[in-house]
Amino acid sequence: MYQAIPYSAGRPWPQPAPAMGVEATTAAAEERLLAAVRQQQPAPEAEAAAREEEVRRAVAECPVLVVGRRGCCLSHVVKRLLQGLGVNPAVHEVADAEAELAGVVDGGDVALPAVFVGGRLLGGLDRLMAVHISGDLVPILKDAGALWL
Repeated sequence: MYQAIPYSAGRPWPQPAPAMGVEATTAAAEERLLAAVRQQQPAPEAEAAAREEEVRRAVAECPVLVVGRRGCCLSHVVKRLLQGLGVNPAVHEVADAEAELAGVVDGGDVALPAVFVGGRLLGGLDRLMAVHISGDLVPILKDAGALWL
């Protein structure tokens, strides 16, 4: 009968004992693999520029884009509000908002979640709620092509 191995995040999986002579070959192969991976990884500046370009392209392509952090409850509220109006917003999750939104937004600080409508920054959740309560959100969404009523 087989016995289940209990899962524990703090305990590594049991490794089979290496055969004679295999250990040195495995270490050399791992070192070559690590060297190859290091050469293929882009520089941090190039990586940041690529993420910024990805956000810029998403803003240009999507009629409504919500930029927020993964698992953020405010992003969820923004998404649900827009879906309640009949809009299906694109959601872009970022790790470092300042670096990725710096080239997209003119002027500095951006509150997350940032809502872009028609390629322009509408604002965060507070601004979105204010525009919705005043009754101006639906015409803005219609002008951007996100709503067909």
